[in-house]
Amino acid sequence: MGVEIRDAPVSAEEFAAMEEFVHDYLAASVESEDDGGRMRWYPWHSADYRFNHIRNVVEIATDIARAEGANVHVVRVAAVFHDVSKLEAEQDRHADAGARVAREYLTSRGDFPDSFIDEVCNVVSDHSYQGPLSDVSLETQCLIEADVLDKVGANGTVLMLLRMGYEARTHMDAAEMVDRVLERGKEHTERVESDTAESIGHQRLKRVKWFREWLEEEVAGISPESRSMEF
Repeated sequence: MGVEIRDAPVSAEEFAAMEEFVHDYLAASVESEDDGGRMRWYPWHSADYRFNHIRNVVEIATDIARAEGANVHVVRVAAVFHDVSKLEAEQDRHADAGARVAREYLTSRGDFPDSFIDEVCNVVSDHSYQGPLSDVSLETQCLIEADVLDKVGANGTVLMLLRMGYEARTHMDAAEMVDRVLERGKEHTERVESDTAESIGHQRLKRVKWFREWLEEEVAGISPESRSMEF
C-alpha cells in the first residue's frame, strides 16, 4: 500500500483541474459574503492574493519534497488545497475545513486510492501546527516549511511595503517595515528543519538584506543606525 501511495500518479490535467477548483472556490467564498469577504480591505486577504500564495507554496513545497525524499504527489495536492477555506473559515479552523473540502473533491472527482486521500487530508489538516516539525510527517513538514517561506524574501517585502499605503505611512517608514520582514523571516527560517528549506530561507533573507542596504544608500535620512535590530 505504501508503494501505491508513493507512485500514485496525479496527471498534469488532474492537477490543473484542482487548481481551477481552488481558484473558483476562493472567489466564491468572497462573493458569498455581504461585506465583500473577510478582511478583504487588505489585498493580501483577497481571493487573488490567496490563490497566488497557494501557487507559490505548491512550487516551494514541491522543490523541498523532491530534495528531501517526501511523497511529491501528496505534498503537491495538499499544498494546492491547504488554504482553500482560508477566506470562509476562522483562522484556527481553516486547516480542518480545507481538509474536508479536499476529501470531498478527491473522493468525487478522481480515482485516487483511499490511503492517498487520507494522507493528503492529514497533511492539509496538520499544516497549521505550531509545534516542532519533528512531530509531523515529512510531507506535512514540507508543506509547513513552504507555507512560512513564502512570507520571506522579496514577496514578503512587497507585501509589507504595500501595507504601508493602507496604513498611511510615508516612504521614510520603509526601513522600519523592511526590518519587520527581516525579523519575521529570521524567525521563520529558524523554524524550518530540512536542509533544502534552510537554504531557501537564507537565500531569501539575503535578498531582503540587500534591499535594506540599498535603501540606506539611496534614501536620505535612512541610515544603519535606524535599524531596529541586527541580522
